Amino acid sequence: MNASRPTWLRCRSSGVLAPLSALPGAFGIGNLGTGARAFVDFLADTGFQHWQICPAGPTGFGDSPYQSFSSFAGNPYFIDLGELEAEGLLTADELAPLRALPAHAVDYGTLYERFGTLLARAHERFLARGEDAPWGGASALAEFEATHSEWLPSYAAFMALKNHFGGHAWTLWLTTWRDWQPGIEARLPAPAAEDAAHQRFCQFLFFRQWEALRTYAAARGVAIIGDVPIFVAMDSADTWRWREVFRLDERGRPEAIAGVPPDYFSDRGQCWGNPLYNWAQQAETGYAWWIERLRAAFAMCDIVRLDHFRGFHTFWEIPAGAPDARGGVWRDGPGLPFFEAIAAALPEVRLIAEDLGYINAGVAELRRAVGLPGMKILQFGYGHDDNNVNLPHFYPAETVVYTGTHDNDTTRGWLEHLDAEAREPVAEYFGIGESNTAWPLLRAAFASVARLAIVPIQDLLDLPSSARMNRPGTMEDNWRWRFQKGQLDQLVRKHGETLRHWHRLFDRDGDPRQRDYSAPPGELTALPSSESAVVISSTTPSLS
Repeated sequence: MNASRPTWLRCRSSGVLAPLSALPGAFGIGNLGTGARAFVDFLADTGFQHWQICPAGPTGFGDSPYQSFSSFAGNPYFIDLGELEAEGLLTADELAPLRALPAHAVDYGTLYERFGTLLARAHERFLARGEDAPWGGASALAEFEATHSEWLPSYAAFMALKNHFGGHAWTLWLTTWRDWQPGIEARLPAPAAEDAAHQRFCQFLFFRQWEALRTYAAARGVAIIGDVPIFVAMDSADTWRWREVFRLDERGRPEAIAGVPPDYFSDRGQCWGNPLYNWAQQAETGYAWWIERLRAAFAMCDIVRLDHFRGFHTFWEIPAGAPDARGGVWRDGPGLPFFEAIAAALPEVRLIAEDLGYINAGVAELRRAVGLPGMKILQFGYGHDDNNVNLPHFYPAETVVYTGTHDNDTTRGWLEHLDAEAREPVAEYFGIGESNTAWPLLRAAFASVARLAIVPIQDLLDLPSSARMNRPGTMEDNWRWRFQKGQLDQLVRKHGETLRHWHRLFDRDGDPRQRDYSAPPGELTALPSSESAVVISSTTPSLS
């Protein structure tokens, strides 16, 4: 293993974790419109420089953004329908049923019934207006399709065929359509071909709005941190189109599936059901599919959190059909050669390694050798980890600290559920007394040596367990929570100045002025901005 390399993380800064689905908005789910821009304004005005999101791909059963129909496509639910109304592609009366949906939680069932119909209607009107259609009309749509020709046709065909076959997984389709072949998109039945064109239009809308939002965020000094799950959904355009990338049998069924052994989330482990990669095939191609996947991610985001980093060192292989994850075994992942190939192809990328859970020294060694910052969770400093690596006084500086993630209880909820024995060291460490407020832990994250501090929006709003986003290992009532504009306005009124003060107090302003030496004041000058980025060796690939 190569010697440790410094990471790209050279400045002290902060961010907020808020899934797109949780944003305020008028149409039943957060979207890329006014609510997203208002959230960017909040971040910039209170001193935050990063917005971390969950994966933004189209979701299926269970509504998890970590089980998407595509690694490349965007979720049509995030399209701002208000813009379509403003351009005359939809009417207020047509949007009224979505405007009547609850503002505090996502009703995915109703979205499934209504959202697609509205987008289909907007597509019909877009086509009817020809070159007079908004956003450049048919010419702009054709240009978009050409730009994304590596994945868009197969994704659109996959979604159209999935609808054609009543929503069934592709492994259950007729053989003619089950086995992808070049040119299959041109042979679709007429209704499916029309649907595929509609799917391409939806992606055109999503990416047009996404680019506008990202440009807006950049202008306000806010970088977007994306999230790439290590595994893809079994029922996805990825497995249908690129079957050779995965360990699938002749009918497309997985030979084994991914998960994790028993841990603090589940005593039976977690059986995710995702297919495993054919890493030997990927190595032969120079990890070409993964390079394109990451290239697409960085076309959308400034930084990417690489989910389940330990799977690149060793992954938990579970026999297909196993009732739970306890019968799995550890297998070797692609290791350092994978990251060297990524570094050679994409030398400027900035990755965060999600290295949570019970990991061994080899995983930590790989992360350091590659030069990626890892993650620390304040809540995990108690109750799981005898080594206390999640306590702030043990953090390395090149770390991203979180109070919790989308998989954790809210910090207030976590505090409220601690028994007396478990609460005592937490109360003593963070000085919370009898209070259950999340804010002392937020302050500890800001004050920590970790160069990047990320706090979930629920913890900023100091909300209880009812605001939890996800409960790992469960299928019910996840990914539904949303916050409202009034809550954000109240947060600014009550704590806006405190947040701005903390950014000043703890030097979380993105200025790379920190030193590892002392000199007379006249000799201390700020580092030029170019030194905030890591210089990549001309001889050794590095992701730093």
